[in-house]
Amino acid sequence: MSACSKNSNSTNVALNGLTLPDEFEDLEGLLRADLKTVVALIAQRANERLLLTRRENHQLRASLWNGLTAAVNSAVEPLSADRR
Repeated sequence: MSACSKNSNSTNVALNGLTLPDEFEDLEGLLRADLKTVVALIAQRANERLLLTRRENHQLRASLWNGLTAAVNSAVEPLSADRR
């Protein structure tokens, strides 16, 4: 999946997409839902504890999403049949 763009006020933040090998494409929806939940929970807790501004909250969510998708992408990429 390609990267998604999302506008927040005047800030344009590019969100990374999941790029799974064909062997794992049936897990994309499940992984996406899990990642959304993890990002939401961490951002909510940070917002409660640190009283983040909307902009800071949005930046935290984008940073968490991009980091987690990058970790999943890099972990499953070597497992592709094309790489074996």
